[in-house]
Amino acid sequence: QVVLVESGGGLVQAGGSLRLSCAAPGRTFSSYAAGWFRQAPGKEREFVAAITRSVGSTNYADSVKGRFTIPGDNAKNTVYLQMNNLKHEETAVYYCAATNYYGATSNQNDYAYWGQGNQVTVSS
Repeated sequence: QVVLVESGGGLVQAGGSLRLSCAAPGRTFSSYAAGWFRQAPGKEREFVAAITRSVGSTNYADSVKGRFTIPGDNAKNTVYLQMNNLKHEETAVYYCAATNYYGATSNQNDYAYWGQGNQVTVSS
């Protein structure tokens, strides 16, 4: 069952921006941590960013710090990922995830709920 629904992916040129959305129909993120992961072709899924919804604290992979943010104006059932200055090597399928037990963890095994994936292609 797909619990989380993603949107906002697409094709951009290197240096461009995209904003991904992740919605949890019938649920609220207020008591969850939400995370973003990505999987590039031929590679393992890796952590991108996460937020502890109750306090708004965030956790970012070193590779995206200063460029990616999880905005603080999320609706209670929606979380976003603002991606700026995208690089070609960041072409990947991006996934959102949620947990009802942990904070802004980078460990994908801590997440019980996942979106369907959203293709982001960054042209060079």
